[in-house]
Amino acid sequence: MNKLKGYAQISQLATLKGVAEKDGRKPLKEDLSIIENGAIVFNEDKILWVGSSDDIPTKYMDIKWESLKGKTLTPELVDSHTHLVFGGNRSQEYSMRLNGATYADIAKAGGGILSTMKMTNEATEEELYTSASERIKQLRSYGVGTIEIKSGYGLNIEREVLCSKIIDRLKKDFYPQVQIFNTFMAAHAIPKEFASGRDYIDAVVLPALNEVVKTVEIDAVDIFHEEGYFSTDDVCYLFDYCKTLGLKLKTHADEFKDNQGAALAAKYECLSTDHLLCSSKEGIKALAQSKTVATILPGTGFFLGKPQSDARSMIDTGAKVAIASDYNPGSCHCDNLLLIASIAAPNLGLTQAELWSGITFNAAAALGLYDQGAITVGNKPRFSIFNVPSLDEITYNWGKNYAL
Repeated sequence: MNKLKGYAQISQLATLKGVAEKDGRKPLKEDLSIIENGAIVFNEDKILWVGSSDDIPTKYMDIKWESLKGKTLTPELVDSHTHLVFGGNRSQEYSMRLNGATYADIAKAGGGILSTMKMTNEATEEELYTSASERIKQLRSYGVGTIEIKSGYGLNIEREVLCSKIIDRLKKDFYPQVQIFNTFMAAHAIPKEFASGRDYIDAVVLPALNEVVKTVEIDAVDIFHEEGYFSTDDVCYLFDYCKTLGLKLKTHADEFKDNQGAALAAKYECLSTDHLLCSSKEGIKALAQSKTVATILPGTGFFLGKPQSDARSMIDTGAKVAIASDYNPGSCHCDNLLLIASIAAPNLGLTQAELWSGITFNAAAALGLYDQGAITVGNKPRFSIFNVPSLDEITYNWGKNYAL
């Protein structure tokens, strides 16, 4: 039996109803739709009623109630961009960067994505599974309940298949406490033995993908669309093939240069396109006119000491903007989404509503999860609860973890 449950006396219930009504675009303070002394009724599948604790319908009076007095309830936090299945670490590389080494210097010394490839290939399946499990538990402790995980550190057929299977195993083992979104990203970098992106796609990406889809439910396919990685032609080649398999799409784009990646992602109706540090006005306009979510990764800019994406222009133009951690071993070894978003907001000129929309409603949309991200009747009952009486205190106290 699908039993009813209720939370009442919630000091602040941030429903984001107004954000949902605007499809996450240009959210304003009032769109957070905060209910003081709020209450909510739900079962395992969906939210049944939302309102004030003073207005609970008679038919729900006798259900199992839990008081959340002094606490804040929000839509579940969603980290829509991580690379948390990997072996080893790159701490030495980070120190080299702080001491003045360039990307070329680090690559010459054996660093970069290809160094993580080596350590990931040397790790056993159980080592990769166990380390990823611990990382997921840590993210969950911050209030994050939905996590996207990409493959992409194997860079050969056998390991890319294995990493996708590990993510699938994590997905099954952590559900329903944590929802995991499995993104296939064998097109993350090009090993040195391949002459071009197309050669690598033909030799590794497509064979690995064909093998994976036989046994694993892949939620999306991603590719690093960037000069020195995969060209526009490579992206189109891979995506046209993925469409024959009915797979959803995502891109890393416009990180180092404007490759018109934002516009290409919109053209292919990608769930999201991420990074976007160098996207042109035309690319931003294309996103604003599409359903493709613009996912900014401010932690990467902070970690690398690089400029940030123009999130302000994206929002003002009408794009849906999500914020994700990009947690990975090389360019953002920070797993705390809420900390990253809290620091990013004043530095990128984001309002409170834009911040919270970016890590809940729009982040869910970046994964095609259109039945969560706002606390409204009919949506899935996926919440984050914080042990403070107001939304203001959560992002005001940088680095303090109030999640329950």
